[in-house]
Amino acid sequence: MINEQTLSTNIEPILVTPFPSFILLPNGTIVKGNFHHFDYSEAETKELKENPVYNTLFSEISNETVESILTSTVALCLHNVPILMKGEASKICTVYTKPILFENKEAIFILCVPNEEMRLVDDELQHLIDLKSGIQQSFMTVTLDQDGFIIQTNQQFLKASHWTPKRVLGKTFWQLFPNNGDSEKVALEIWKTVQSGQIWQGDVEKVTKDDEHYWVHLTAIPMLGPAPELNQYFLIERNITKEKAIQFQLEKIAYIDTETGLMNVHRLAQVIDEMIQEDRHFSFVYLSIDKFYTIKDLHDDCAEKSLIMEFTKRLKMYFQDSTMARINENDFVVITPLPEWFTQGFLSYLQQNPIYNGNVAVPLSVSGGITRYPEDQLTFTHLMKASLASITSVRNAGGDRIVSLSKSSHVTLNRNSIIEKRLLLALDQKNLHVLYQPQLDVKTGKFTGVEALVRWDDEEIGVVSPDELIPIAEETGLINNIGSFMLEKACEQAVLWKKAGHNIKVSINSSVREFRDKNMAKSILATLERTGCPASLLQIEITEKFALEAEAETSIIKQMRTLENEGIVFALDDFGTGYGSFRYMQLLPISILKIDQTFIRSLKFEKTQQLVNGMVQLGKSMNLTVVAEGVETEEQKDFLTNIGCDILQGYFISKPSSSNGISSLLV
Repeated sequence: MINEQTLSTNIEPILVTPFPSFILLPNGTIVKGNFHHFDYSEAETKELKENPVYNTLFSEISNETVESILTSTVALCLHNVPILMKGEASKICTVYTKPILFENKEAIFILCVPNEEMRLVDDELQHLIDLKSGIQQSFMTVTLDQDGFIIQTNQQFLKASHWTPKRVLGKTFWQLFPNNGDSEKVALEIWKTVQSGQIWQGDVEKVTKDDEHYWVHLTAIPMLGPAPELNQYFLIERNITKEKAIQFQLEKIAYIDTETGLMNVHRLAQVIDEMIQEDRHFSFVYLSIDKFYTIKDLHDDCAEKSLIMEFTKRLKMYFQDSTMARINENDFVVITPLPEWFTQGFLSYLQQNPIYNGNVAVPLSVSGGITRYPEDQLTFTHLMKASLASITSVRNAGGDRIVSLSKSSHVTLNRNSIIEKRLLLALDQKNLHVLYQPQLDVKTGKFTGVEALVRWDDEEIGVVSPDELIPIAEETGLINNIGSFMLEKACEQAVLWKKAGHNIKVSINSSVREFRDKNMAKSILATLERTGCPASLLQIEITEKFALEAEAETSIIKQMRTLENEGIVFALDDFGTGYGSFRYMQLLPISILKIDQTFIRSLKFEKTQQLVNGMVQLGKSMNLTVVAEGVETEEQKDFLTNIGCDILQGYFISKPSSSNGISSLLV
């Protein structure tokens, strides 16, 4: 009941305050009011009085709050209350209420002071109010109660979500998200995070009242009360639907083959990784059109495009509901749970449904490899390698077949996979070691140099030969790590021999991949300085393949010249086994020519003797030091000495040995 102190006389002065004020009956009807601050006309004011306040001015306020205003027997002060203005815009106000007698009836006096027009003496509190007001004006906001029910929103949220205040208040947090598994997981993650007192932030997909999808960048902030039932959660959202649309379009361009509409290899790798994480079994079918470039040359561009499109159509028709990708111009991958016999039937399907160029059927041949996950391989990279190995074997046998990974290839690939993993550990724990093979100077009969050779005896997989190790290291990029290890060991050993009175030159092998690093020369010189090794004691051996590639890359030649100027010598290894081109011998700083051991082993043949003699004379004519590798007999030694070879290396001279073994030979 209203006591004697309740306002009951002359209400007019209060209704002319500079702020909106009005009188409510307990049923929510406005009986008198001052609304000019909200820009309502007289006609609109009349309409306001005809509708309960919870459908008009208070429509954005929760039902519980409205009920407390209408039933309270004491004065109330409510902060940050959204009051609906003309045109469905809202204004955040501090609302003061007081029960009164109006015309001898119980009523409630309401005074609304807009936050923007109110300043507090407490600067810190005022800053917080200004901050919240700025957030309300710049972002969509939603306030949830402790159970996840919506108790307050702002106008920006209502505009984006198409909800009305009356309809959205009392809805649950989960009703704002699409009805699918992914969105449910995200919503649950957000809810668990804020309930634990932590802030959640990220991009989320939401739905409007009309079930239209849109994207927001969401920050969910817990506002913990003195008791759990008083907790609230404040959602700040920025609409990023346009940015997401652009992102999706760019991803489509990045991940889709524009000609066929199939995913490309980058997207395929992501899909395979996701399937592996979900432990889904599947067959990885790699299909390659044989002699594609021959077919391309026989037909014009239009026919070529038609060929690819027609081939893609047949893929989609035959492997329905399977995942497909175009790897390059004439290679495709199908991810399918279908059995092997069905996959192999694709070739018969192509014969029954030929591709025509005009009225002529194109003679299409396809080679394919089937690799299963997880039975055969366990990663995308290894699935690709295994499939390509299968296709290579198919093409060597004539092509136009689809086969599974052979037992021997399976064993090789598995071993290579294990070697990759163990090599990382070996490099980390420095389990590699170095052997040195001496080089004999023919004129002096003394050892003047050694070639440093990497060796690896793994406790799990046993001895890994250089022929196995080096290709895998080059493919994985670990060749740079091995090169750094060998360089360090070679320099340290050269210094030890020098201190013992032996100026022994140490040769290390290097790959073109290492020299593509623009800092390779700096790294080598830094190692020489760190170990105290003179540059004249280091030799770098390169292959003809290295030389041919370096010929086309001025940056590599520049680095080699830098090292040569410091005193480092370059040797051309395995001479005679590469492609016939001597231009690189003009461009590159090569001082030593090493004849490959395959020629030395065949010296019993007269033609080989003539060929080796020609190699030696070529080297002499260019003022190069000539080294013969693989010398295993006295007859080979005598022949090479007689034709003017400078240095001999091989088992007849000495097998590769430890540094201590070499030291004993130098005494």
